Amino acid sequence: MPFVEAADGARIAYELGGRRDGEPLLMVHGLGADTRGWIMQKKALGAKHRLVMVDNRGVGRSDSPEGPFDLEVMAADAIAALDHAGYGSAHVIGASMGGIISQVIGVLHAERVRSLTLACTACRHFSWRRELLAEWADQAEAYGMREFVRRNLKWMVGPRSLRRTGPAMAVLGPLAFNVPVASFVSQIQAILSIEDSLREELAKVEVPTLVLCGSQDVLTTLGDSEEIASRIPGAELAVVRGGAHLFMVEHAGAFNRTVGDFLDRVSSPAVRFGVERDSYLLESQP
Repeated sequence: MPFVEAADGARIAYELGGRRDGEPLLMVHGLGADTRGWIMQKKALGAKHRLVMVDNRGVGRSDSPEGPFDLEVMAADAIAALDHAGYGSAHVIGASMGGIISQVIGVLHAERVRSLTLACTACRHFSWRRELLAEWADQAEAYGMREFVRRNLKWMVGPRSLRRTGPAMAVLGPLAFNVPVASFVSQIQAILSIEDSLREELAKVEVPTLVLCGSQDVLTTLGDSEEIASRIPGAELAVVRGGAHLFMVEHAGAFNRTVGDFLDRVSSPAVRFGVERDSYLLESQP
């Protein structure tokens, strides 16, 4: 796994995968997740694209500098990985916290972005979500990551998966249990500290954009995705029915088909960035 040194000296790990001659796809995951969080996407999306998958600072093999972290710095980390991999621009996909980071990339590093896919994410704070995230930080510090996952899995997976737990835990468990508590808390602090004013900048995004959510996501709801899609000119909104927050695992087939179809279209020579497109709703069945 290659490493790149960030501006502050932190070593950021990333993984390359997929088709060597494919268009680059920069992949940024969410709170506490490293590149293993894309395990269900690697084969499907890598069939046509060169994957550049980043371990956010604090997780995986990346350094865990003292917090709090900053999402703009984490966006710069991802761009540094893209530079190190040798790509001037890429399609960008981000999930959850990675979706916020990808919004930052789309606004602050617009020239590096060919398209945006924003999954299970939001562009504003709500008091209930602030309180929930602060509670998560307290729980992680008080009880450790294993107990945190046990208490909060209901926010990540749908009722059916929660009853079975096996498929979700096979992916989530190894990711969450090994995250240093201090890094997990620092990532939460980064989410809580980003200004809501970011959403006002989304109108400047000119690249093709897909906003993607699960119909049963109770953490970043359909309303969150609808707001993002309404703020980015021409953005498409896709809903995976039955999917919760971890729908890239629970409903990987529908997730991959929806993202893959979008990337096929925006990678076509017929697509010209900056051309106004109609926004519409796609409904994908698991």
